[in-house]
Amino acid sequence: MEQKNFIGRRKTSTARLYIKSGSGNFLVNDKELDNYFSTQAHRNIATLPLDVTELNGQFDIKVTVRGGGITGQSGAIQHALARALDDHDEELHGVLKSHDLLTRDDRMVERKKYGQPKARKKFQFSKR
Repeated sequence: MEQKNFIGRRKTSTARLYIKSGSGNFLVNDKELDNYFSTQAHRNIATLPLDVTELNGQFDIKVTVRGGGITGQSGAIQHALARALDDHDEELHGVLKSHDLLTRDDRMVERKKYGQPKARKKFQFSKR
């Protein structure tokens, strides 16, 4: 499998993922996955497509991720990795789709409105 480029997005984060056959190296912004994501939960989110398809350790993965926070970045990596595995083997499409890994999560932060302290919070109402 030659090296290919895949894009994944979540919130305001964008992940560009390069995948090729290899020994299981997983680099995020030139750091090991364990060093980049401090919590196990974020590592699990990022590697979920590999766990679901049982392909752990078969690919070398290099990711460049920008924007957002660590939750959005791990979700963006998950989306890009699912797209890459779907492109690699068509038979994995059903498994990835049944776990909702191929659908981009389109939830975004709601904008703040004027006359309010936050997006939905209101100032205290005073009748008199």
